[in-house]
Amino acid sequence: MTSGKILKLQRIAVLSILISGLALLMTGCGIYSFTGASVPPEAKTVSVTLFPNKADLVQPTLSQTFTDALRDKFASQTSLAIVPRGGDLHFEGEITGYATEPVAITGQQTAALIRLKITVNVRYTSKFSPKDDFESTFTRYEDYNSSLNLSAVEADLITKISEALVEDIFNKAVVNW
Repeated sequence: MTSGKILKLQRIAVLSILISGLALLMTGCGIYSFTGASVPPEAKTVSVTLFPNKADLVQPTLSQTFTDALRDKFASQTSLAIVPRGGDLHFEGEITGYATEPVAITGQQTAALIRLKITVNVRYTSKFSPKDDFESTFTRYEDYNSSLNLSAVEADLITKISEALVEDIFNKAVVNW
């Protein structure tokens, strides 16, 4: 055999060992996906109850938008089945804050930007890994130009903020970095 063929076989052998080792690492800690989600291997379902809006200012579609976003994240990023109640992993909570506030004050004492801020309180329980249970508050915001009316940008802002909140919650619950 030529030295070129030997070198090629050595590279293939090293690559095979690396791939095998990576596969072992990924299956060693429960169910793993390339999104980084790691759930207990016994877990098959997740339930997310509707997050009622208990903020001082109530936006009518926010509860459903946020709840659906959290359900969609688990449906698309894990192999868990979504069930209405009693899931192996369970999320519940409430929206506790929905407010606007001026930011970026200009020289004329007017706000150049307005901030829409949403806060949710989340309780997470895992039937198979109670040490991972938590109750936490998550807050995210988006700024918009003060020359715009909130009603013109509200739906888009709610979607963006909900996605950011859901990412934070998903990471805390099942991404164990």
